[in-house]
Amino acid sequence: MIITCPNCNKQFNIDNSLIPEEGRDLQCGSCNHVWFYKIEEENNKILKLNEEIVSKNIETKIEKKDKINTVKKEKIPEKQKNKTTSKNTTNNVSNFFSYLIVFIISSIALIILLDTLKNPLINKFPGLEIILFSLYETLQDIKLFIIDLI
Repeated sequence: MIITCPNCNKQFNIDNSLIPEEGRDLQCGSCNHVWFYKIEEENNKILKLNEEIVSKNIETKIEKKDKINTVKKEKIPEKQKNKTTSKNTTNNVSNFFSYLIVFIISSIALIILLDTLKNPLINKFPGLEIILFSLYETLQDIKLFIIDLI
């Protein structure tokens, strides 16, 4: 049986045989609160679930939520619509910069990998030497351009 401390709401699993019918004092192992606990017969009854009632309640709750949502959508003022669109545009801009940063870092990693494996690649693919040389010259030009900007 699961018993809940009335002070801190911590739950404990206690064997039914440890609590007599007349009840007994219990102490919480978490907050040391002491209280009298008596087994109530309401807790021992087996609950039966009527599926029809539950499904009808769920359907009515869903219908109510749909009605509330449509009413809320209709009542959104123009200022809030503008705020949501501005949030979407700032979110799109931040996503763009995130992708740009990932692209730049991936490109740098690829260049470092090509530079590291330059000799084995040139041995396997002789035509690759000219392409790699052109790539490194272009990177040197970009580096000089950035330095001039600063």
